[in-house]
Amino acid sequence: MIPVCTPFLTGKELQYVTDCFKTNWISSQGKYISEFEEKFSVYCNVKFGVATTNGTTALHLALAALGIKKGDEVIVPSFTMISTVFAICYVGAKPVLVDAELDTGNIDVSLIEKKITKKTKAILPVHIYGHPCDMDPIRQIAKKYNLYVVEDAAEAHGAFYKGKIIGSLSDVACFSFYANKIITCGEGGMVLTSNKKIAEKLKLLKNLSFIKRRFIHHEIGFNYRMTNIQAAIGLAQLENIDKFVNLRRKHAFLYNNLLNDIDWINTPVEKSYAKNVYWMYGITLKGKMKNKKKAFVSYLKDKGVETRDFFIGMHRQPVFKKMGLFRGEKYPTTDILAATGLYLPSGSGLKEEQIKSVVKIIKSF
Repeated sequence: MIPVCTPFLTGKELQYVTDCFKTNWISSQGKYISEFEEKFSVYCNVKFGVATTNGTTALHLALAALGIKKGDEVIVPSFTMISTVFAICYVGAKPVLVDAELDTGNIDVSLIEKKITKKTKAILPVHIYGHPCDMDPIRQIAKKYNLYVVEDAAEAHGAFYKGKIIGSLSDVACFSFYANKIITCGEGGMVLTSNKKIAEKLKLLKNLSFIKRRFIHHEIGFNYRMTNIQAAIGLAQLENIDKFVNLRRKHAFLYNNLLNDIDWINTPVEKSYAKNVYWMYGITLKGKMKNKKKAFVSYLKDKGVETRDFFIGMHRQPVFKKMGLFRGEKYPTTDILAATGLYLPSGSGLKEEQIKSVVKIIKSF
């Protein structure tokens, strides 16, 4: 089986983790945490990094630190991983959905402004599958209505928008280091900001809101501390991030070249303003094949090729229907992407021969 994505551990991961064991610094204190926070924030051209347990808690922590609460509204794409919307629910706010662009899967910026109300406090764009959102108009809208911008950059390590690295284009940016991400800690996340006050709030909240006097707490906090072991892995991964990004792009260009003569597949795009890191190489089926995804996926599996379906729209999620959210709302582009989209093996460690084999099997279908 050619897997969709596996961790690519080619650097000093074992060396740094072994050092954690030898020194007994295996929990939520140790030199690797601060070093990982500092170096990742420098890489993303921001002043402060706050490590967390995963990408979902990074989003929750960010929204909490910004003071978003019950009664507030947050603009979010309908086409995203459910973690993005869960984080909004965790702080008691209301998620307000916006449909996607068909070619990138990102939030359709032209539809944002009509969803803003007096209760709106933030826009939460998600850089889907490694392609940056169109951030300038998002930031212009946020400035016009005095809103925060929170980037969900879980899938976009090392991506660029108009020459600026993703993570540096908002009030707060959130990353995931799950096992399939471009750099991984196994589990883990990071919140980035250049606002010192927000950074201090993030650090306070993630550590149970401990203040100077131990065991005295003036507000509800969270236990979202990354371990030194996770940070050690993350630091070793960060040392190779440019290599990993280049590999993902190389793989995507090879896929594009080999698939360009298949008239029933849309391959991923790279807009003129973007440097796409192709976290996942996502395709959509069209024409005579757009209603045959189930058979296509089954065929690939039988031939030894693992795939994953695209996200299911947030308006289709039973949990939100039970909560009374998004009733009667329609997001047609999101539904098209969910029905016709899937991603192919995309890991940094893929071999050229594996990609050629995948394409050969696709063509045989």
